[in-house]
Amino acid sequence: MKTPTLRLAVAGAMLVLAACATSTRSTKESAPMFDAPRTTEHRDGDDLLTAGLGLAGLRAMAPPAFADAAQPTPAELRRRALWANWRGIADLAPGGGYGELYGSAANVPGREFSALAKVDGAKQPHRVLVQVPDAFDAKKRCVVVTASSGSRGIYGAIAVAGAWGLPRGCAVAYTDKGAGTDYFDLDAGQGVRADGSVGARGEGLAFEPAATASATSGVAFKHAHSQDNPEADWGRHVKQAAQFALVSLDRAFPQAAPFTFDNTRVIAVGISNGGGAVLRAAEEKDDWLDAVVAGEPNVYTSAEGSRALYDYTTEAALLMPCALLHKQGLPQPPIAAQVAPLWTQRCAALKAAGLIEGDDTAAQARSAYEALKAHGWTDESLQAGALSVGFDLWRAVAVTYASAYGRYGFGEMPCGNRYSALGTDFLPRAATAAERAAWWSDASGIPPGAGVHLVDADPTAPLKSLQCLRGLWTGDDADAQRVHRGVDETRAALPRKGLPVVVIHGTDDGLIPPAFSSAPYVRQAQTAGRDVRYWQVRNAQHFDAFLGLPDYGARYLPLLPYVYAALDRVDAHLDTGAALPSDAVIATQPRGPGTALQAAHLAMPR
Repeated sequence: MKTPTLRLAVAGAMLVLAACATSTRSTKESAPMFDAPRTTEHRDGDDLLTAGLGLAGLRAMAPPAFADAAQPTPAELRRRALWANWRGIADLAPGGGYGELYGSAANVPGREFSALAKVDGAKQPHRVLVQVPDAFDAKKRCVVVTASSGSRGIYGAIAVAGAWGLPRGCAVAYTDKGAGTDYFDLDAGQGVRADGSVGARGEGLAFEPAATASATSGVAFKHAHSQDNPEADWGRHVKQAAQFALVSLDRAFPQAAPFTFDNTRVIAVGISNGGGAVLRAAEEKDDWLDAVVAGEPNVYTSAEGSRALYDYTTEAALLMPCALLHKQGLPQPPIAAQVAPLWTQRCAALKAAGLIEGDDTAAQARSAYEALKAHGWTDESLQAGALSVGFDLWRAVAVTYASAYGRYGFGEMPCGNRYSALGTDFLPRAATAAERAAWWSDASGIPPGAGVHLVDADPTAPLKSLQCLRGLWTGDDADAQRVHRGVDETRAALPRKGLPVVVIHGTDDGLIPPAFSSAPYVRQAQTAGRDVRYWQVRNAQHFDAFLGLPDYGARYLPLLPYVYAALDRVDAHLDTGAALPSDAVIATQPRGPGTALQAAHLAMPR
């Protein structure tokens, strides 16, 4: 079935006028093609930020229900996706400060424009979405462009960019940057259409993996199986989202068209992988971006101290469970009494494999700990890294990224991993229609989750799989070289000269340690004379969403308030020439058990 196509350069008379402009910022001749364009309206019990749920609805423990679990409507899927992505990013728990001390979940009516876009050379599209509030400020003409954190779907930055930009009358443009939750069920031969509903091959799917003899059963997803290495194109994904914002504004407000990079302010913001994506967009040589705010960015550079995500993830997957037995007072969960026996087994297995030393568990744990410290891990990152160990995030990330970097298709993954629904016997089975229908709204973009599981080639020997994954970094065979080539393609360059960039990172980040990512990036950029400012936030780890867990809320501060504050500062700078924020190590104060977050805890720089 053919899907409609929209090309920016021919989208109407006003775009022709825009294409005639002489400035490089306004040129649209090389604009991308957007397939499957959709426009939806969100008013009267629905809205752009929360789909009518409001803060109370977002805080509800149960997701919004589907009337028919096997065939939810696009509106039901959207509402549930917004609920899931808000809860996956922000600390919405009472006492956490959201909606009271910082942030907004306001009712913002408006329209959504969405499409599928492709960067040159890609096999698969990425999603782009533009939210245009009814109160769009046509005089200020501002666009906030963002990329989903992690591997999340198209609403994966709603709590970051949407919450700041929409209440201010800005349009907000999103990209899933070639990842997202467009899962494909190989058993059923079905994937996800542009509107989030389930469809068959040839029905305008957002991700349709190549049909091969080895891809007959299980679940494929875009980040791992697109064969595009999407991370290499993060900057281009962000720019295409911004380009789609301009054409969407032309369509929304034809009387005010053309909207161009010359006459429209564009601020890029993202966190985690989204933070890395906007820093990659900052490399663009043409002058289309006005400012960048990057929180806890996954960014890899040629600077001293920088380590690739795949390098330290596979190291942590192997060693950290054992190393954490050497640490005292870890945050809970994971519950120490529950994980200690498993981590003790890991120590013994590592010793047997010759990877650590020590004649007893204590000595082995110390050996693993010292190995991580020698490779640049801080005690703060190790402490917070307990969460990633407890939720098995290191393995989940390593398997997905090995496949992505090596451009492997489903069934070709080098360490024999696969993805599938599991039965009560823990053996792979076909997914149900209800499970399949909820993947787009409920999944995070990297299994396990939403009923899709990560299956090892030999589930009885987990260390074997982890050693294989680590070997793709430390080894030199054909698979390792393939993964290394993919990682090299993701290396970030310096931001454009004169572009204001603010980087914010929690010093306790246990998933993307600043020592391996933002710190080397900032150091290199500042040495080269780029306009990069750096806020290092004490007592902040990677996941605001987990601050609803009492022990984490007592120990750690949210990062989102600092991202919003940095956006305020760069916006004021662009408006009035106000000074950009200075570098700061922010001496926050943990709120402690049972205490509501207060402004004094945040110690926001002035």
